[in-house]
Amino acid sequence: MIQKNLILTRNKQKPIVFDVFFNKTEKPKPLVIFCHGYKGFKDWGAWDLFAKQFKDNNLFFVKFNFSHNGGTINQPIDFPDLEAFAENNYSKELQDLDDLISYLCSTKNPLLNNIDTTNITLIGHSRGGGIATIKASENTRITKLITLASVCAFGKRTSTTGDLKQWKKDGVKFVLNGRTKQQMPHNYQFYLDYKANENRLDIEKACKNIMIPHLIIHAKDDPSVKFDEAVSLHSWNPKSELFILNNSDHVFSAKHPWTESKMPSALKKVTEKSIQFILL
Repeated sequence: MIQKNLILTRNKQKPIVFDVFFNKTEKPKPLVIFCHGYKGFKDWGAWDLFAKQFKDNNLFFVKFNFSHNGGTINQPIDFPDLEAFAENNYSKELQDLDDLISYLCSTKNPLLNNIDTTNITLIGHSRGGGIATIKASENTRITKLITLASVCAFGKRTSTTGDLKQWKKDGVKFVLNGRTKQQMPHNYQFYLDYKANENRLDIEKACKNIMIPHLIIHAKDDPSVKFDEAVSLHSWNPKSELFILNNSDHVFSAKHPWTESKMPSALKKVTEKSIQFILL
């Protein structure tokens, strides 16, 4: 059973578009929620093939678009809504994830009987890894955490650094999307939100507070988020497991669009390791 582009509506907030992948059985299945990264979306590259592997291993897999990632209900792929993208921030992404978890575990979810709400894994890629780490440290429902090519500090990212005086003066700054060639806007509110919530948004602190099993997966040669960030995450949570990939990159050799019927070998390794970790 695969259901694409389901919509979670919320009061006075933008809706969340999400996909579910699961096998219809009598037995409730562990819930796995995947968080995409910066300039990402749920349908990027080979994420559908990734999701199907979890389904085939009797897991209930959910992937979603953050509400302000730049996609829309009618066009969830790419970035047709740059005004929403400009108004995104870390706090909104944490709220999105929390609202989705609450919905999936509630009687409002018509698929609830397929989910074991006592067994919930968060998976986060890149910036989504930081969001998943913070949420895992503050939401007691979460029982396992997997971070893929995750950042280790939000304060180091281009979203919160650079010429702050000029950003404040202009009210907006732009980052080029190399694939779509769009100039992606970040309103100054992004920085203000980060500073106002700096303590909560401390990934190191969150990592040190995590008491659940944590798998860290990172490519040794990742050009976008350096391997040193995985080393830092692992050092802050010595009980975590660090799984190192050689001869790969930030997206585990995938790309968008992905037109092949099989995942790249690096992403396949990531998938197999993740499923094994969840089913332990």
